[in-house]
Amino acid sequence: MSIAIDPRAAVSPKASLGTNVSIGPFTIVEAGAVIGDGSTVGGNALIALGARIGKDCRIHHGAVVGHAPQDLKYNNEPSTCEIGDRTTVREYAVLHRGTGEGGRTVIGRDCFLMAFSHIAHDCVLGEHVIMANASMLAGHVNVEDWVTIGGITPVHQFVSIGQHAMIGGGLRVPKDVPPYILAGGEPAVFEGLNSIGLRRRGFVPGVIDALDHAYTLIYRSGLNVSQAVARIREDASLAGVREVQNVVEFIGKSKRGIISAPRARH
Repeated sequence: MSIAIDPRAAVSPKASLGTNVSIGPFTIVEAGAVIGDGSTVGGNALIALGARIGKDCRIHHGAVVGHAPQDLKYNNEPSTCEIGDRTTVREYAVLHRGTGEGGRTVIGRDCFLMAFSHIAHDCVLGEHVIMANASMLAGHVNVEDWVTIGGITPVHQFVSIGQHAMIGGGLRVPKDVPPYILAGGEPAVFEGLNSIGLRRRGFVPGVIDALDHAYTLIYRSGLNVSQAVARIREDASLAGVREVQNVVEFIGKSKRGIISAPRARH
């Protein structure tokens, strides 16, 4: 087993380190932390007791993983911050563990969390999520696979963001963002289908057209959301498309309501 620990780092003997792990200078790894095989941690980082880091992850200079949540209800109960394999956490990003006993913050595999990004307690991120510089998730946010969040964008607590959505930078996200779309404006509103992203990820034209039709009904038909969803369900050419079903299911589960259509320009 090969583990490279800089002599200036402080690594608890009660931390669990896999093979081929590297720890940089002045980094602290607390008792109970877990770092998987092949992962590297840069200098001046804090890998706190709640950290559960997967294999081949890259944690950069000054990042904080698994520290206590910023939640007044938290009373030192055991909780975790779990990071999937091959995820990159860039400089000074802060990822807090869950709140309450057994609380979990979960970040999936192959995510890219840029410098100064923040993931608060009890968030759940899927795979291939990108958070640009200084983007921030409040507590209990749910982010599905292949989502991109632009820089300096705060997301309100309990918001859900659907798969393959892309949110612009410098926005405020107070409501749920449905899957496969672009969100822009202030606060965030529907700006169209994420067509370029979907094509790059191999979505076939028929599926993209069906999604475009569904979102036209939801946002540009003059129908309210419930009426639009009913119309989608009645249309066999839409209801039979799995991705359109994902949209309908996402809206059905939304508790904060989905972002609105763009305001009319005069």
